[in-house]
Amino acid sequence: MSEKIYNVLILCTGNSARSIMAEALFNTIGKGKFKAYSAGSFPNGKVNPFAIEQVKSTGYPTENLRSKSWDEFAQLNAPQMDFIITVCDNAAGEVCPIWPGQPVTAHWGFEDPAAVEGTDKQKRDSFKQIFNQIYNRVRVFSALPFASLDMLAIKNEMDKIGLTKP
Repeated sequence: MSEKIYNVLILCTGNSARSIMAEALFNTIGKGKFKAYSAGSFPNGKVNPFAIEQVKSTGYPTENLRSKSWDEFAQLNAPQMDFIITVCDNAAGEVCPIWPGQPVTAHWGFEDPAAVEGTDKQKRDSFKQIFNQIYNRVRVFSALPFASLDMLAIKNEMDKIGLTKP
C-alpha cells in the first residue's frame, strides 16, 4: 500500500516569490509525499525572476510556475488541501476563503526578498537567504512521521516550525 500524498497550499499576498519558492521546495524535497501549490490573495501576475533563479537551482521545472489567485483553490473542482501555510505576514492576517476538508493551517513568516532595493547582487543574495530559510523549514516538515501523527500533533509541529528562527 502506498503512502498518502498530502496536498499543500502555500499562500502569500503577491504569489511572486516566497510562496513560489516554497511550492517548488515542497515538490522537490517532499517528492512523493507532497503535491504543493502556491497562490496569492492579490497576485501580482508575474513570478519574480530572482525566485525563478532559486527554483532552477533545485532542478525543478519553472515553465509552469505562475502567479495566481487563491480563488482557484477555493473552487469545487480544486484539489482538496491537507495543509495551508502562509509565508508572509500580510496573508496571515487576511480573511481566507473557506477551504473544503478543514486543512491544517500554519504561518511560517519570511521577510520579503522582493522588497529589497539595491543591486542585482544584493537582491539575489536576499532571495538566496530566504530560499535557504524556506528550504530548512520544508526539510524539517518533510521529515515528520506523518503516518504516526494525528492532525493535532501535525498542527503543533507546523506551528513549532513556524516559530523557529529562520
